[in-house]
Amino acid sequence: MINTTTVPSDATFAQPNFEQTPASSAQSNVPSEAEPSGMQSREQSQPVITPQRPQYGPTLFQQFVQENTGQLLPIYGSQFFSTPQLYAPVLNTQPPDNYILGPGDEIQLDLTGAANLQYTFRIDPDGRVTIPTVGPITLAGVRAADLERVLRQHMAKVYTNFQLAAKIARLRAIQVYLVGHAAAPGTYTLSNLSTVINALFASGGPAPTGTMRAIEVRRQGKRIGRIDLYDFITRGDTSKDITLQPGDVITIPPVGPQVALTGAVDSAAIYELPHTGGTLGEVIELAGGLPALASPQKAIIERIDAKDPQAPRRVIVVALDANGLKTPLKDGDIIRLFALQPAFGETVTLQGHVASPLRYAWFPGMRILDLIPDAQALIKPDYYRQLNQRVMTLKPAGDPLNQIRVEHLSINWDYAVIERLDRQTLRKRLIPFNLGKAVLQRDPAHNLPLEPGDVVTVFDHKDMTLPLRRRSRFVLVEGEVAAPGLYEVAPDETLPQLLARIGGVTPQAYLYGLAITRESVRQQQQANLDKLITQLERSLFDQSGETLSNVAGLTSEQVKILRDQQRNTAKRQLDLLRQQKSSGRFALHLKPEIDLPLDALPSITLEDGDRIVVPPRPSFVAVFGAVRNENALVWREGITVGDALRLAGVSDDAETAEIFVLRADGTVVANRDRSSWFAGIQGELLMPGDTVVVPFKADRETKWSFFMRNLKDITQIFSNLGLGLAALNSL
Repeated sequence: MINTTTVPSDATFAQPNFEQTPASSAQSNVPSEAEPSGMQSREQSQPVITPQRPQYGPTLFQQFVQENTGQLLPIYGSQFFSTPQLYAPVLNTQPPDNYILGPGDEIQLDLTGAANLQYTFRIDPDGRVTIPTVGPITLAGVRAADLERVLRQHMAKVYTNFQLAAKIARLRAIQVYLVGHAAAPGTYTLSNLSTVINALFASGGPAPTGTMRAIEVRRQGKRIGRIDLYDFITRGDTSKDITLQPGDVITIPPVGPQVALTGAVDSAAIYELPHTGGTLGEVIELAGGLPALASPQKAIIERIDAKDPQAPRRVIVVALDANGLKTPLKDGDIIRLFALQPAFGETVTLQGHVASPLRYAWFPGMRILDLIPDAQALIKPDYYRQLNQRVMTLKPAGDPLNQIRVEHLSINWDYAVIERLDRQTLRKRLIPFNLGKAVLQRDPAHNLPLEPGDVVTVFDHKDMTLPLRRRSRFVLVEGEVAAPGLYEVAPDETLPQLLARIGGVTPQAYLYGLAITRESVRQQQQANLDKLITQLERSLFDQSGETLSNVAGLTSEQVKILRDQQRNTAKRQLDLLRQQKSSGRFALHLKPEIDLPLDALPSITLEDGDRIVVPPRPSFVAVFGAVRNENALVWREGITVGDALRLAGVSDDAETAEIFVLRADGTVVANRDRSSWFAGIQGELLMPGDTVVVPFKADRETKWSFFMRNLKDITQIFSNLGLGLAALNSL
């Protein structure tokens, strides 16, 4: 049983609890009636001591350091004892050969041959064990190495032709006392091979208020030694450790003078100084030495005057050289180490769209051409990696436009900049120069001199928007043209000029249906489409409820059912519209003529990534919606909207006022924009590829009529948001 004393007053919880799991009854010192004196069972459990270290709050010095540094620093070495594991006294280990047996040691004896016997004996207080048929044998004072020899001599008096094996199965235990500023003071039962360090680990070590540098051991009232735990924690030195004997008292005095080490150090902590005093170098050595990233120029020591608490604290600046490391420290010192300055000396930095963005060594007379000797220094490694992927992959090359646009270089040759710090005013200056003139033309006026610390940045088209004439522009031309392919567009080159440059169009070309798609237009169209869908979602649900509220003769339950049906229909149509993606096509508003010349095309400036498709002339027009024959009709010259409607057969539930034509050039002609039906869209001439759309009336719900009758701006969607006939068919 372990008796504990009172926990130190600064602990944050009650007295620690210790539990000891008792061994079987055979572990008692009183022999069992069924066994000879000193004989024990071989199945015995070990007592397990569970020390529970108190959860201490910060000490006064820890709080003082935290107030001054903003850090709650740990006490150096406390981590070794902060979470003590279950401690089983080391009683069943094999002792060294020179171990002297004594009362309490257990002996295991195996006898084979003439007799097969197995015994476990405990040496009694008289120093003997009693073996049946052999009698008492004195083992106290016998060396462990001589145990088998002594037993064999006695067994030979009774037995012949036998083999004997003996070992020490369990060492005798000793009791020691732990007092003072210990985490868990009390009485501890340990192996008689245990040392002071074993006892400290078993008990949870010193409390935060206890010393680690002057732990005393007393035996029979006399101090027999003092241990500095820092020797063991820092260097693993156990030369001054003491083997314990029964009744030894381990005393942990109050903690000695303490200092705090913080700043550019990995092992920032509170360190205890020896009673003889310590130096700055010794504390830094305890922390693992001066870190490579700490500035060797100086450290700061904040010092208090213990003799005059009212006096202000002093700040001492110490160089971390041989003399500075010898600076003696005092109780309460706070030491701050500084990190190295991140600034680089005698270097120039090159960054941006360059092959090797690095820091380069500066030398007197260094200029831009020394840093960027030629245009090859501006090709990023990604360019070559992308080229290599073409031959490394088994997949087809894919879209040629995207391939070239990803890999092409677009360096801003007109502008690069030197970033320079004025050392006197600490103001940053930007010194621009013409990169092309410096690198390509070798113009001395732009081959500027460099200074240490300069940062040179090279930009490309992704960093800032360049004028069109300075950008690399690639467009893809497909369809009925003389030479379909990918072309670089010259500055200010227009659509008609490009088509003329590549040889014009084929006889089958249908310029009225020419389509241009552009990424910037696609993004804007998609944003507008998303915004319109949100507005439609809000208005469609409101209108469906308002329409049903005006219908007479319906019960509230019927109104609810119809409202749910209409809202579900609206939701499905909106979901279909959400699936549509803008193509980026914009209408050219061409004259509706079959054979347009190239100069009839608008002189629009082309952008990087444009796609130009010249289709062959189609032979049909389409009629879609509330017609009896929803099909394609053969186009003939002079055919009008009215002709197409007569051929398709307008149904009775058609909303004629909302008829519109989706033109092959991407424009929309709506009937509601005309003055009347008869003088309006019926007489509109149709071009090959046009589509006539006839909406349903509001009184008949089809898969899309509810959506159409509520969507008065459907023509805007198809004309302005880049949706084509495929989108119309899905709604």
